[in-house]
Amino acid sequence: MLIGAMNHPQVDPVAEIHEFAELGLEFIDLSLEPPAAASWKVDPKAIRKALDDHGLTVVGHTAYYLPMDSPFEEVRKGAVVELKRCLEVFGELGAKWMNLHPGRYTPMHDRDFYIQRNLETIAELQETVQATGVGLMIENLPGDYNNAHQLGDLLSKVPNLGLHLDIGHANLMVQENTTEEILAAHGDRLRHVHIHDNKGGHADLHLPLGTGTMDVPRQVRALKNSGYDGTITLEVFSEDTHYLTYSMEVLRRIWAEV
Repeated sequence: MLIGAMNHPQVDPVAEIHEFAELGLEFIDLSLEPPAAASWKVDPKAIRKALDDHGLTVVGHTAYYLPMDSPFEEVRKGAVVELKRCLEVFGELGAKWMNLHPGRYTPMHDRDFYIQRNLETIAELQETVQATGVGLMIENLPGDYNNAHQLGDLLSKVPNLGLHLDIGHANLMVQENTTEEILAAHGDRLRHVHIHDNKGGHADLHLPLGTGTMDVPRQVRALKNSGYDGTITLEVFSEDTHYLTYSMEVLRRIWAEV
């Protein structure tokens, strides 16, 4: 298991790489988003040097608000252009995987429509995937892509599409956390994990581990029992890094105990 964290899009990612290394993290979950970490603004060579200097690796993350499923073709094509550019940057950085947040906002259209639009976008990225060597993975999202069946609408259609499991998201807008169900159905596609705490319901709070109501040991046990031993991002959002380092200690302890 490797533990990392995500950069803040308003901060220079090179500075955050140095900070993450000092905190004892092992990789950066690099989100290419404006204003400070936009794909067209970052310096891949400087980022690669910082990663190499500290022995850190990188996982690719993209903006959650890219309209992959837009019914406006020009808008959807714009998302494709941006995602291709992100793939190229992550290729330069040596990332193996880049995440996608599948779209689900097409008013007055049914689910089949936005599923098809997402599939079109993913298909149009495949040439760049081949050229860069960076694979694509979809993240589970509350409401529309948060159980095995919903994720299967995309995973079953694209054999080389990976799964990015967000355990915190799996605790939202559901009767019980769907982590175990998703792992049972799609564990062989798992490529990366996010973990953070919350109190269920609709609020994606991104709390430190153990400060919400999620059964963190149960979900970590399910993850470990699935055979996964890869990258796990602590998606704990706070300016105070003590919450991040505390969550890192909690995760390591639980991982060793379960």
